[in-house]
Amino acid sequence: MQLKQVALVAGELAPVREKIFDILGIKADYNDPGVGEFGLCNSVMSIGETFLEVVSPKEAGTTADRLLERRGGDGGYMVLALVDNIKDVSKRIVDQQMRKVWEVDREDVSAFHVHPKDIGAAIVSFDEMRPSNEWLWAGPGWRDRKSSNVGGITAVDVQAEQPEAIARKWAAAFGRNFHLEGDVLCMPLDDGEIRFVKAIDGRGDGISAVEFSVTDRSAIMTAAEHHRLIWSGNQITVCGTHFRFRDPG
Repeated sequence: MQLKQVALVAGELAPVREKIFDILGIKADYNDPGVGEFGLCNSVMSIGETFLEVVSPKEAGTTADRLLERRGGDGGYMVLALVDNIKDVSKRIVDQQMRKVWEVDREDVSAFHVHPKDIGAAIVSFDEMRPSNEWLWAGPGWRDRKSSNVGGITAVDVQAEQPEAIARKWAAAFGRNFHLEGDVLCMPLDDGEIRFVKAIDGRGDGISAVEFSVTDRSAIMTAAEHHRLIWSGNQITVCGTHFRFRDPG
């Protein structure tokens, strides 16, 4: 099981997209027409073998629109995990009495979304791809659009008023264990990690940070300066979400 994609939500897509392009070193993206089903437009960006998505509501009353209102602006939206056997994950979700809010079963993909009220803090998607080395949601030719400044998404932070309670729900859904590192609850996957932290910014439960492995820190710093972003340690804030940059090794 891999942390494959993180989705953010923005009130306006274009300015956020431009900023992320510059910071992460992205030249092209994919706009998935399928998200129109949810009243959204989007941008999917290839980050190594992982993906960053930004969605934006095209109409009022969507889940994304309500989240923007509830959390007071742009922020995290969704975590997508690549799985080997969707049937096993589905059984585990049903056994945990969690509901599915969307499901698809096709020749090239089987996937479903878990109701955010059941798992807590965000929408979670479990996705089995056929073949397993593809990622349908990134569109054709995604390997030719990889970022130049970062090599992959290595972790995502989920903040909560009660982080241990949320961690237990996610661990049950993912079939994984979590452990304490300092004041952070960490749930490792086969590739990537989900971290649960205390919500202290007044925005409530939700995705609060995305961690990237760095390939060109100088280019990141130059782009951040251009966009007048302020560093706090090794992170900046983009789309209401902390972008944390980790040097390899």
